[in-house]
Amino acid sequence: MAVTGVIGFGFVLGHLLGNLQYYLGPEVLNEYSAALRRNPGLLLVARLTLLGAVLAHIVAAVQLTVQNSSARPQGYREWTARKSTYAARTMKYSGPILGLFIVYHLLHLTFGTVHPNFKHGPGDVPDTYHNLVAGFSSIPVSLSYIAAMAFLGFHMSHGIWSMFQSMGWNHPRYTPVIRTLAVTIAVLIVLGNISIPISVLLGFHDEL
Repeated sequence: MAVTGVIGFGFVLGHLLGNLQYYLGPEVLNEYSAALRRNPGLLLVARLTLLGAVLAHIVAAVQLTVQNSSARPQGYREWTARKSTYAARTMKYSGPILGLFIVYHLLHLTFGTVHPNFKHGPGDVPDTYHNLVAGFSSIPVSLSYIAAMAFLGFHMSHGIWSMFQSMGWNHPRYTPVIRTLAVTIAVLIVLGNISIPISVLLGFHDEL
C-alpha cells in the first residue's frame, strides 16, 4: 500500500503541476501536452507503471480488508470513533469513488469519448486548452470534478500519514507534525486542482 501510494502521489503531484500551466495560456498548455506525446515510448512506460501501481494498490486494499474482517469476524455491538479521523474511516469509500473518477477523467479529457466538443490541433494532437475549457464549462461536470477532488483530499491526507506508519517511520514526537503536513499537502493539491474548473466557470480563460 505504501509503495504504490508513493507512486500515485508522485503522479498526482506531477499531474497538478502540468495542469496548472492552464494559467499560462493556451500556447503553453498545448505545448506541454504536445511534448508529452512527442515521447510515446516514455509516455507508455509512465502509463503502464501507473496502471500497475493502481492495480497493486487495489489488490493490497482488498487483502487488508479481508485480513481485518478475518481478525474480527463479529462486529462491535457499539462502536464510537475516538482516535481515527474521518479520512481514515472513509478510505474504503473514497478509493472506489476515485477509481470510477479516473475512468471518467480518461474518457473525458484524455480520449475525448464522453467529451461533448473534443478537438484536435495540429498533428492530430488534442487541443488540451480548448478541451479543458469546453469540458469544465459544464456546471455538472465541474461539480463532479470538485467532488472527486474532495475525496482525493481525504484519501491522500490519510494515505500520506499512514505511509509513514506502514514503513515504521513514526515517533510520538513527530507523528503530530506528519499528520499536519499530510493534511496541508492534501489541501494544497485539492485547491490547486479545483481552482481550474472554478476559474473556467467564472470566465477566467481565453476565448475559444
